[in-house]
Amino acid sequence: MNSFFTPAVAGLSAGGAYAILGVCAIFTYRLVAVVNFTGAAIGATGTFVMVALYEHGVPVLPGAIAGILAGALTALIIGLVMTTWFAGANASTKAAVTAALLVGIVAVGLRLTGGQHPHAFPDLVPGSAFRLAGVEVTNAAVLTVALAVVFTVLAELFLARTRTGLQLRALSERPMAAELIGIRVRLLALGVWAVMGAVTSFALMIIAPLRSPDFMSLSLLVVPALAAALIGAFRSFRAALLGGLMIGIVEGLVSGLDAFSQYRSTVPFLVILAVLLWSQRGARWDEAR
Repeated sequence: MNSFFTPAVAGLSAGGAYAILGVCAIFTYRLVAVVNFTGAAIGATGTFVMVALYEHGVPVLPGAIAGILAGALTALIIGLVMTTWFAGANASTKAAVTAALLVGIVAVGLRLTGGQHPHAFPDLVPGSAFRLAGVEVTNAAVLTVALAVVFTVLAELFLARTRTGLQLRALSERPMAAELIGIRVRLLALGVWAVMGAVTSFALMIIAPLRSPDFMSLSLLVVPALAAALIGAFRSFRAALLGGLMIGIVEGLVSGLDAFSQYRSTVPFLVILAVLLWSQRGARWDEAR
């Protein structure tokens, strides 16, 4: 029994981070109408700022705060690019722009961080929280899952119960009309980008010690993030939360199987493929008839 639960529980930490990234992807899409490919790269930027400071003797907590601020600033810069030059572009163009920015951020990040050069990732949340079925559940796993749940609930309440949330929904659905009635469109959009950058940076700081210690590996966590967002159809925060946790747990289970452990990174791609095929089931059924 323990041999089954161990990899599944080990996947909780990554699953919580995937859930946070997926919820952030939906948050950005629903509020500023952008399918954002740069989310994980922004988080990687904040994480490596923390790592650089840590390697130069700065304590973990001040370094983490600086990293979160750096992630928010990076996201803010990308938000400025999107709101200045691509505010009126269609969804496909915006997604293509963020994909291009992802390539640029990864190239610069690899250059500045030494490519595959290993770095000392501090444990932001060390220690074990409790035992579940004989398996140690780490504080990092508990925190990422809790943060994912809290962020999901706050995002839903923010959109449904606050004046700013209603304004942001108007911004996403009718940007021109929102501007005409006096909503501060650009300021709100930049606020969304900054919040997304801060949250993703903190999430990646927590799970960074469990991943490959290079900028590209962290940036490519956009794949499970988008897989989780797809499970939520880029609408449901709760579905993205459950989807991210599921992907992390399945990855953990796969990594525990010697014959398949080297293929754990394919799990998010398979999830994306499955969701896309499922979304087209109606059209294929109509053709078959």
